Amino acid sequence: MNTLQITVVGAGVMGKGIAYSCAVSGHKVYLNDKNEEVLAKSKNDIEELLNSSFEKGFLQKDVFENAKENLKFESDLTIAAKDADLVIEAVLEKMDLKISIFQQLDKICKPEAILATNTSTMSPTEIGAQTSRPDKVVAMHFFNPVHKMKLVEVIRGLETSDETVQLAKEVSASLNKQAVEVNEFPGFVTSRMNCLIGNEAMNMLMEGVASAEDIDKAMKLGLNHPMGPLELADLVGLDTRLRNMEYLYQTLGEKYRPCPLLVKYVKAGRLGKKSGSGFYDYN
Repeated sequence: MNTLQITVVGAGVMGKGIAYSCAVSGHKVYLNDKNEEVLAKSKNDIEELLNSSFEKGFLQKDVFENAKENLKFESDLTIAAKDADLVIEAVLEKMDLKISIFQQLDKICKPEAILATNTSTMSPTEIGAQTSRPDKVVAMHFFNPVHKMKLVEVIRGLETSDETVQLAKEVSASLNKQAVEVNEFPGFVTSRMNCLIGNEAMNMLMEGVASAEDIDKAMKLGLNHPMGPLELADLVGLDTRLRNMEYLYQTLGEKYRPCPLLVKYVKAGRLGKKSGSGFYDYN
């Protein structure tokens, strides 16, 4: 497809991964975050990943050089988004925050720009309804680590147009990823299944059925999962998993009630890999 101007809003783990993948695929990219420290850290992390990928032979020299040239880092959302063809929001899973950003983008972006949310559970219909362009709002759910994971869930809201869905699929393909189209329903496909599995693993750990290590080993060796559910929860972040579970509990009912052990760990600041401890110790 043609080179696009893509703006990624939110320079956390997912945002910087999406920005990296878009840049190495030839698109022009702005990575935006209002927190200058977060933005500076993401710039350093992306540059380290670019350098490492080039040195290991994963990126050709021209791709490496073009990606560095294509990436810009900007804390001012107006500057970052005013010329964007596509904006991908990648902030925390908080509906009020997402709606606020989309309302700003609706005023900043050109009328034909597509606005996408990288959400694992939340409603693109609800987000799009707060803008003047609900037909141009879609969810594109990427997976961590973005530069390695091959799937993008493209979630169609009630008003999302066929043209918007098609562009989201084409962008996914340009990033060397495969898209699956999902009609909006809480949790979509992957999060709805994954949260159930992970929550049950946490309940089994709390009940003393087996250790975290053995629960994960059973799922990997017995069911051929590439990563155990507790390892995966630590990677995602237990605070993020708790927010997802709370949303699914509110929208889908009792079977998604968060495990008390997950609530306790988050209260204790055991957030997984990013904090140094979760179901496993990373110190």
